[in-house]
Amino acid sequence: MRMAAMADLNSPYLIYLGDTQIQELAKTGLGLVYWRPERCLGQLREESCVADLGIPDMSIAKAVAAGARTLVLGTAFIGGQMPPEWIDRIVEALEAGMDVASGLHTPLSSFPAIAKAVRTTGGTTHDVRLAKGTFPVASGLPRSGQRLLALGTDCAVGKKYAALAIHREMVAQGMDATFRATGQTGVLIDGKGICVDAIVSDFISGAVEQLTPAAEATHWDVIEGQGALIHPAYAGVSLGLLHGAQPTAFVVCHEDGREELSAFHSHKTASIAEIIDLTVLLSRRVAPEIRCGGICLNTSKLNETDARDRLADLSVEHGVPACDPVRFGVSEIVSNLR
Repeated sequence: MRMAAMADLNSPYLIYLGDTQIQELAKTGLGLVYWRPERCLGQLREESCVADLGIPDMSIAKAVAAGARTLVLGTAFIGGQMPPEWIDRIVEALEAGMDVASGLHTPLSSFPAIAKAVRTTGGTTHDVRLAKGTFPVASGLPRSGQRLLALGTDCAVGKKYAALAIHREMVAQGMDATFRATGQTGVLIDGKGICVDAIVSDFISGAVEQLTPAAEATHWDVIEGQGALIHPAYAGVSLGLLHGAQPTAFVVCHEDGREELSAFHSHKTASIAEIIDLTVLLSRRVAPEIRCGGICLNTSKLNETDARDRLADLSVEHGVPACDPVRFGVSEIVSNLR
């Protein structure tokens, strides 16, 4: 297996959001700004853009003058397709001497204007979502080590943030742990991993088995989740990831107040209880000892008092620690896992 490696991605970054109309879709940019702020110089937004990363707005010329070396496409569009109107900006960045990194399904080289700009400028494009090489069919056989998977009631509810926060807390508590990225933003943040939604479905579980190999009994692989088991479009990826991970434990991620699937407004989100029950049921054959280790709730729309009350209520309701990874940390969850 060849896992995506981003050690050669030059920083600092200018993050391009185009005319993104939904803040949640800018999750690549948001994740980079939160977890790797030292690499993020500024953002480039078109006039109609609604999404905002909270960092300085810059033109390509201003960013290059300030030292930016890579234009990172910061929006994860539904279906992973790139809007054609972004091509001119990418060509502009290449002609200004920048590299370009994309987490979309469409290869940058498939656009003739971009391919020509690469040839004429000598710039480099990085398609971090497109893992190359072959992947095996999963075996489903037991393997040693501990694995935690972040699942969600919807897309973009904090699975990546939960996994990264839990990994960071495990390391802080002296535990042997590795973060395993399974999506384009996680790969960009961590520098390695695979994008499971770009793998042919028959091989998703096998790829995840290789991403999280047998380990010492006390070692934890903390695995970034994708999609949601109830999602009408992305459940297949979520299930393949679950079966390949064979998790010892899992956390359920949810955004307080979200009732409809993001960008799929005719569908309701799952409940936390539904995801717990589905996860245990669907993983019974490959991970019979699986247990829920906690709940990770995005409480950003609540004041602090209401947020703490909501977390306390969820903890009592489900019998596991409930935390907001960004606001209050995940020490209770990690202590529970120990």
